[in-house]
Amino acid sequence: MRRAIARYPSLSLVVALLILWQIVFWLVGRNALLPPVETGLYLARLLQTTRFWGHIAETGIAFIIALSIAIVAGLAIGLILGMNRTAAEVFEPFLLAGNSIPKIALYPIVLLIFGIGMPSKIAFGAIHGVVPIAIFTLTACGNVPPILIRTANAMRLTRWDTVRSVLLPAALPDIFSGIRIGFSLTLIGTILGEMFGSQRGLGYLLMTAIGLQNIEVIMSVTLLLVLVAATVNTLLLIQDRRLRDPAG
Repeated sequence: MRRAIARYPSLSLVVALLILWQIVFWLVGRNALLPPVETGLYLARLLQTTRFWGHIAETGIAFIIALSIAIVAGLAIGLILGMNRTAAEVFEPFLLAGNSIPKIALYPIVLLIFGIGMPSKIAFGAIHGVVPIAIFTLTACGNVPPILIRTANAMRLTRWDTVRSVLLPAALPDIFSGIRIGFSLTLIGTILGEMFGSQRGLGYLLMTAIGLQNIEVIMSVTLLLVLVAATVNTLLLIQDRRLRDPAG
């Protein structure tokens, strides 16, 4: 049991949250929230409706596009800076500063540029994920043993061949960790984008339910998001560990 908890912390966290959820329900009562079992049953009923699946599809499409943009842009930025130490020393402080900025402060600018709808929530989701992926990729490149780069130079490999054959394989475990973090942050950004600048999606549904004080929908959508995020994060963590310890 302890080994399972250590190996799958995300699922362990979900179990702990469910237990805490039930305890809080006993303390505050039905006017504030639903118990886990009733929330699960209500979610099951929502999943039988076409309208709810439409919101899921809207969020899923926006999230997949945003995550793809974040991964491609983050890898490109991280690899370019990782291959050039001078550029890395100049721009790394800007990346770290950008990572510390509350992204919600940028949302009015995103709305001005992209308007209300799919493009704005894709952009807002990508903004959340791209910087962490770039930072992890840059750090991963810096951790590659210099002897590997010198060997590639001695073999007169092109820059692309060096990246493909030397840099990426050596840095892949740390890069994958960045993608795992980027996944969670991009999902958060996409949901936030839907809450404040969309008329469809789970974030919009959640915000509407908050305005109407519809506890059933609030708890059901939250439960769905937590379960999806925890499950995918656990699968990514398993793959992360395989990359770091193939024999394990």
